[in-house]
Amino acid sequence: MRGEVPRSNRSQGLPMSAVLPKQPAPTLIHEVGRVVIDSVVAVGDLSGFISRLISQLPRMPRSKVLWPIMHDVGVQSLPVILVTGLFIGMVLAIQTYDTLHMMHVESRLGSVINVSLVKELGPVLAATMLAGRIGSRIAAEIGTMRVTEQIDALQALGADPIGYLVVPRFLACFWLIPTLTILADAIGMLGGWMLSVHALGISDHYYWLYSDGYVTAFDVLSGVAKSLSFGAAIAIVACHRGFHCGSGAEGVGRAATEAFVYSFITILVLDFLLGVAFLHLYRWLYGGVMIF
Repeated sequence: MRGEVPRSNRSQGLPMSAVLPKQPAPTLIHEVGRVVIDSVVAVGDLSGFISRLISQLPRMPRSKVLWPIMHDVGVQSLPVILVTGLFIGMVLAIQTYDTLHMMHVESRLGSVINVSLVKELGPVLAATMLAGRIGSRIAAEIGTMRVTEQIDALQALGADPIGYLVVPRFLACFWLIPTLTILADAIGMLGGWMLSVHALGISDHYYWLYSDGYVTAFDVLSGVAKSLSFGAAIAIVACHRGFHCGSGAEGVGRAATEAFVYSFITILVLDFLLGVAFLHLYRWLYGGVMIF
């Protein structure tokens, strides 16, 4: 009949995969393009999330919502922060003493411990511990709300989930993580002093004399500024991962893991960038001359 396809051109009962042309295997260019596109989409999505957060910041959350979160972030984190700071100071004392003793300058041990704590190790290690404790918890909480459709219920009731869920957690991390970092620095100094004086035989007078001479106000302020940025980064990354949580218990677990991993990477990147920025700022303010 007219219009009938010849039998030789028919599929003759073959499966669809045998009829359709074979797709070429993905090459390196395909994989690189996929990674680039996924990265651009992720950066754009995170930028939109941050812009929504900034737009909601002027609307301060109610105290009955903010205070329980601040209690969880601040008070509940005190044990792990104090233990971390104590052992950081003692480990620095143990690891540094032999090197300084070989150069016969072991009396300056206090300056090495306290400068390292205030400028670098205190903010970074405290933020890392808090990223594991606070960031994972925030991501799991918000992720569970996403899976159980509580976030959808908030939107149906006319509430903005960013303002109700993200802003209180962001403010709690931004305000309290620097405070916890200062406590970690203080307890680290105390631990380093106890081990240096009572176990390694360093003079108590010279320990604090050189500490006072080498630790400047600029060092303290740069450490606090780092901890502020670390707190903001932990909150943003954790809340973003929670909002984009997958389905089921597996999705919640993955969101909590990604919150810690991404927060840790962000902390390291910010630490490097801020370290370079503060170095140039110090040279601009003091002309490259060390002030003791």
